[in-house]
Amino acid sequence: MHRSLTATLPLSRYRIDRDDVSRTRPRLFDELWAEPGTRVLPVWRGEVLLSSVEPAALALLPVDAVPADALRIYLGRATDTAPDLPAGAAIVAIVLDDERAPELATDIAQWGNPRTLGHALGDRDAGLAVEALGIANWHAAHAFSPLTGNPTEPARGGWVRVDRATGRELFPRTDAAIIVAVTDADDRLVLGSNAQWEANRFSLLAGFVEPGESLEAAVVREVHEESGLRVTDPVYLGSQPWPFPASLMLGFRARLDPASAHDLRPDGTEILDLRWFSRDELVASLDEITLPGRTSIARALIEDWIGGPIDA
Repeated sequence: MHRSLTATLPLSRYRIDRDDVSRTRPRLFDELWAEPGTRVLPVWRGEVLLSSVEPAALALLPVDAVPADALRIYLGRATDTAPDLPAGAAIVAIVLDDERAPELATDIAQWGNPRTLGHALGDRDAGLAVEALGIANWHAAHAFSPLTGNPTEPARGGWVRVDRATGRELFPRTDAAIIVAVTDADDRLVLGSNAQWEANRFSLLAGFVEPGESLEAAVVREVHEESGLRVTDPVYLGSQPWPFPASLMLGFRARLDPASAHDLRPDGTEILDLRWFSRDELVASLDEITLPGRTSIARALIEDWIGGPIDA
């Protein structure tokens, strides 16, 4: 079985105890605000506040530096001692609006998107960033109950929303999506260009898992829908959260079915171009094509296939 890539993926790293037991404490945030060591991570428009850009690091602020009436989410406690945070310190995300965020940080460069800089963050900060954004995005999409249409309000440290009229609890959900490194008998890799990207950008084939479908069945279906190829023997390699807004990417390898045709047939809607690459051909094409960013699992899977980091 192939070794798991999860531990090496940029956004799968963490050094946080999520401390889910404490979420049920009725006065949790009052208690945390009374702890001198509690630190707050501001979140705004899908970005997190940075204390520095190079090296990339999150800004963890004292509680008196942020408004206490904004949405607060208990992220957990630090497991390791660091210069800016002792082990055991509580960390809370605070979700700011367009009025409050500029008051806290006027320079737009102070806000960073883990989608592009996640690989540059340390283990603790990478885990905090995706946790904070993932749950903040869920709150933004569930101000009203999808079952009743009633307004909802946060509870349990920010990890539940409650229907104000019925009392029914809503819990966060994550959308499972597969991403596949498809190879043929010559160990060439197929890459596709999505209709939403610039024309020279290529990546692996990917798609969401449908209801009632296994991960392996999703691999076979998505590859065929997007490329016309039939694959066999999907092998799981690792997973990475991708909270942009709410996905968990599950990485696979799969082999082209030798009994099927090798012709590439882009679906013409989502995928506009498909190409086979040998390792030498991919390296030789780096001046002509753009590969996925270093934070993505797609980049990690491509580099795993090629045998090392790609300087591009």
